[in-house]
Amino acid sequence: MTSSFHIFSFGCRTNQSDSAAIRQDFLGRGYQEAGDWRKAGIIIVNSCTVTHRADQQVRQLVRRFHRGNAAARILVTGCYAQRDPEILSRIPGVEAVIGNTHKSGLVGIVDGTRESALTADELADVYRQEFVKVRTMEGATAGSPGLRVRPFVKVQDGCDAKCTYCIIPLVRGPGRSLPPEQVLAQVRQLARKGFQEVVLTGIHIGTYGVHLKPRYSLDRLLADVAETPGLVRLRLSSIEPMQLSRRVIRLAAGNDKICPHFHICLQSGSNRILRKMLRPYNTSRFGEIVQEIRATLPQAAIGTDLVVGFPGETRRDHLETVRFVQAMPFTYLHVFPYSDRPGTRASSMRPKVDPRVRRQRCWELRQISAAKNRVFRRRFIGRKLSVLTLGESAAGRWEGISANYIKVRFPVPMAPNRMVRVEAAGETEDGLAGSPGSTCQPSRTTQATA
Repeated sequence: MTSSFHIFSFGCRTNQSDSAAIRQDFLGRGYQEAGDWRKAGIIIVNSCTVTHRADQQVRQLVRRFHRGNAAARILVTGCYAQRDPEILSRIPGVEAVIGNTHKSGLVGIVDGTRESALTADELADVYRQEFVKVRTMEGATAGSPGLRVRPFVKVQDGCDAKCTYCIIPLVRGPGRSLPPEQVLAQVRQLARKGFQEVVLTGIHIGTYGVHLKPRYSLDRLLADVAETPGLVRLRLSSIEPMQLSRRVIRLAAGNDKICPHFHICLQSGSNRILRKMLRPYNTSRFGEIVQEIRATLPQAAIGTDLVVGFPGETRRDHLETVRFVQAMPFTYLHVFPYSDRPGTRASSMRPKVDPRVRRQRCWELRQISAAKNRVFRRRFIGRKLSVLTLGESAAGRWEGISANYIKVRFPVPMAPNRMVRVEAAGETEDGLAGSPGSTCQPSRTTQATA
């Protein structure tokens, strides 16, 4: 049992990429993966700390794991482990807390830690340092991304921005990039294994290559990755507006392999709030970028993030955000209530917005998001889409994802990791319904099953 492990990952795509790398390290060291955490000898929780709710969920899950599998060695890593290891080290059942500074060496730490159960008054071992002069990034082996059909390749980590609400630069360190030859090696490995789509991800991916010598731009990386033999589709994760160059937009318009899908972080539609957040743009400049994408790629999905209830946000600020997002050709919004993070500048800002007001404003914006997404999806009814099959969902439905990020539901079982042509026949509550037609690309054997 002690040689079996189970990983649970919270948070962003970058965290999920880190979990895939940890998984590969354990498999390479001879450990066996347990599908059921109740039967695992080692449980690894890769944590998030972007909100206080994320912190709470991590603590709750760790306690649940200990109650349900008291014999397991529980290790907590990731952003919460980097930010506040002392709190995590006191949770019963936790053997070690491993910050982001030590995450790449996690399997070696596990091999060297004690296996005996901790007594009630013992604290977990803590492995964490401050990020000091970190300018290099370690690559990962992409050979075993687990059950994911669309594997993530982390090309960038850390952030040098100073947004007043964000804790991530403190727990991820300064911006740094993976050398292009290592990115290309990972993508080639995934393509050889038969994966049809790869997602490039990072914390501040638009700054890719800034710290490399010589510099190597994101659009150049995209163009090189798109040339990978056997790769059918390439998707870019969320990007900051001021790092989304015209070259990237034009490249996506001229290359069928690059998905017409851009997730650009807005955060607020109020210029006053954007200044308080220290965001390096105003709504006018942001709007120009969005409109350029829509003019260049009419079929593109365009998503954004919004932080609602930032300290000092008034009803007028909220209405400015509502008017702005209504005017923009967004296809979906990710709406988050502001969460106070100790250690950030916004934490000391006043006045705080009442939680009930935050919830109401979030609800209003999510209604707008749902309406915009319906309008966007309806444009494609009766049209053919190239869809990557994802397999069976947790709800027992057979689903896929289009290049422009529309969820498609199939009426019959479809094996995962196949690229098929689908005619959209109608709507579902969150996507489109369609029947598969001819296969676009031959499906090759892969480990992905969901």
